[in-house]
Amino acid sequence: MDAASIERAGEGGFPYLLHEGAAPVQAQWYFREETRLPVAVHRWVFPPGATEGNHVHPHDEPLDELYLLVTGRATMTLGERQVDMVAGDALLAPAGVEHGVRNDGPEPAAFVVVWGRPGEGFDWTPYGTGRAAEQAATT
Repeated sequence: MDAASIERAGEGGFPYLLHEGAAPVQAQWYFREETRLPVAVHRWVFPPGATEGNHVHPHDEPLDELYLLVTGRATMTLGERQVDMVAGDALLAPAGVEHGVRNDGPEPAAFVVVWGRPGEGFDWTPYGTGRAAEQAATT
């Protein structure tokens, strides 16, 4: 990718039934062919009553998934726990842990979902936001 790119909401969006869930979500995979990042970045919009279906990414095909709820509300399963989420909440589902989404609200629930293979992590200490986040967590 030599130049900056923009992808508009809805460009290339598609309905998709996630892990045998109830009702398809409206999905969009951002920069699927252009990005060099080692993760996939999606937007999933769950209509009221839709579910992802609980599932596990096994250790032979490990994926960590980060779910950031942007609008609406939802209930997520993470292992044995049920977690009620509102806009702005995020959940990290590590490889090997059962997880899933259910939109029990009256309006669509939109998530940004970032997923990829677990790795060694990232040294964020050279970046101002990384240092500020660490300082905020300790105060």
